[in-house]
Amino acid sequence: CHWASREHLAAFGAIPVAERVVRDRNRISGGGVTAGIDFGLTLAAELAGEEIAKSIQLVLEYDPQPPFDSGSPEKAGPERVARLKERIAAMLEKRAVANQAAAAKLA
Repeated sequence: CHWASREHLAAFGAIPVAERVVRDRNRISGGGVTAGIDFGLTLAAELAGEEIAKSIQLVLEYDPQPPFDSGSPEKAGPERVARLKERIAAMLEKRAVANQAAAAKLA
């Protein structure tokens, strides 16, 4: 789950964790843009084997080497996280309302 939405998981009975790919019984999920690639490779390994997943990674030339080390709240620091949350506050509020409505329907 994306870090900016992690706080909403408890309303759905989920336990929030700061992982790129999460396995929970028969479910595998991922959060964040590049974590989607990690998720896909994990799923490929699960379904077709590690050798196939490694071949897919090579075909994609997926060898992340980001120019900056600020891809998580922990690495970005509290000031940057706070500034970003201010910029996306309206979107986060809409997300919170939608999540509350969805959680209420499941209750």
